[in-house]
Amino acid sequence: MKIKRGDVVIILSGKERGKQGRVLRVDTKSDRVFVEGRNVVQVHRKAAMGQEAGIISKEAGVHVSNVALYSEKLKRGVRVCNRFLGEGDKLYTSKREAINSYSEPVEHVAKVRYCIKTGEIFK
Repeated sequence: MKIKRGDVVIILSGKERGKQGRVLRVDTKSDRVFVEGRNVVQVHRKAAMGQEAGIISKEAGVHVSNVALYSEKLKRGVRVCNRFLGEGDKLYTSKREAINSYSEPVEHVAKVRYCIKTGEIFK
């Protein structure tokens, strides 16, 4: 999944189409993201220990296929792919190429999300 907690996303379909918000949490098991202030539903909660009864508003999940990362440059949703950072912050498609680009041996290289259209890097 290419969407993480804290990302700004735009909703592509449904009643909230065209609206954007920050991702609160990601549920990888059901492929859903919870966007702040979007897809709000009312839940009728029964009184339990430490909780009051009543109607509570909370965000429901949006399927990950119905959201896209929001690009500040294009002012719309964009597709991203994974790249690895080599020496001098040069981007490589494979981890091995990125490791071999360093003059000294390294064990770990950073993996980033990269938008081909705009050249933006989402960390």
